[in-house]
Amino acid sequence: MAQQHGPYALTTTDGAARLGTLTTLHGTVPTPTFMAVGTHGAVRACLPSEVQATGVDIVLANTYHLACRPGVEHIEESGGLHAFMGWNGPILTDSGGYQALSLSHLSKITDKGIVFVSPYDGSKLFLAPEDAVNLQERYGSDIIMCLDHPALFGSDDSAILDTMHRTHAWAERSIAAHRKEAGLLFGIVQGGYAVRTRQESAAALAALPFDGLAIGGLSVGEPHDLMISLTRAVTDVIPSTTVRYFMGLGSDRELLALVAQGVDMFDCVAPTRLARHGVAYTPHGTIALKRAQFRTDHTPLVEGCPCPACTTFSRSYLRHLFNVQDILAHRLLSLHNLTHLATLMRDARTAIREHRFAAFHEERLALLDEGTTETAGEVGTHA
Repeated sequence: MAQQHGPYALTTTDGAARLGTLTTLHGTVPTPTFMAVGTHGAVRACLPSEVQATGVDIVLANTYHLACRPGVEHIEESGGLHAFMGWNGPILTDSGGYQALSLSHLSKITDKGIVFVSPYDGSKLFLAPEDAVNLQERYGSDIIMCLDHPALFGSDDSAILDTMHRTHAWAERSIAAHRKEAGLLFGIVQGGYAVRTRQESAAALAALPFDGLAIGGLSVGEPHDLMISLTRAVTDVIPSTTVRYFMGLGSDRELLALVAQGVDMFDCVAPTRLARHGVAYTPHGTIALKRAQFRTDHTPLVEGCPCPACTTFSRSYLRHLFNVQDILAHRLLSLHNLTHLATLMRDARTAIREHRFAAFHEERLALLDEGTTETAGEVGTHA
């Protein structure tokens, strides 16, 4: 049932779950996939070769933060973002729209664009939709994200419509600014927290000539069931030949739930951020290695995991590294958590290919239900 339209090829489906490939200037990405986040041009504590060895095929950096430090001119002088950060695979750059939400005390939004006050040196940066596209093209990004305006969870209907219409207007301006020979251009669906407005936004953006569509403005505090239902409402509207990317999600339970709804791409800071807090992913949920119960636990973190933390060291040793504040702990646990999610996506792709995704999903949920409660949300999941 292979279908292809532009850069995305849909290979097969199993229920709503999808198996496909996305072709970029720096390689082909199998989907569903998880992207490692390197906000400032580096996946925290990890060499690019180590990130690649985890099974991660694509990384994400942030347009706004890179524009602040080191600046687009410096990146250009270094030969582009790939050369600058030493990553030869695909790179997606987020546009900076979410930072208008997370740094709302340092930003002002108008129909023209966003004015940011730098948290680093107090300087001002004006980011219009055209500027966001231009910066990402100058970085050499493989996937360029449109500037968007997310709505805070709990916003009233008027505010949600305002952010949605602004996002649509900015999408059209982004398309006009985009050079066709540059990286792929993705639009971002907004529409707040109601099915009607979510589907209205998805339909409006699906009618535009984008290479892919992202689902933005979710996983920001709304209930899990609402997130799932709104995602389903959006994927019902987006054409099957369009790749779908959910922004800011990184726990097993949520990733599998949205693969089951037909989402293809994910990113999240949680694997490396949780690692720095001593929290490790396992098939049974997350575990906090700083706890005393692991002081004499000489077993691997996860039996059979191919990452260096699991093949070389024990839980006891990893706990010791955190206790003595050795930065090797952050590196090892980051590589483990990325390996875990990359393996989860690989296994999901295999299950879809073999038309047993529903059974695979149930098996993984059963393991999670036997274990500990996942804690990704406790330290934030967005860059």
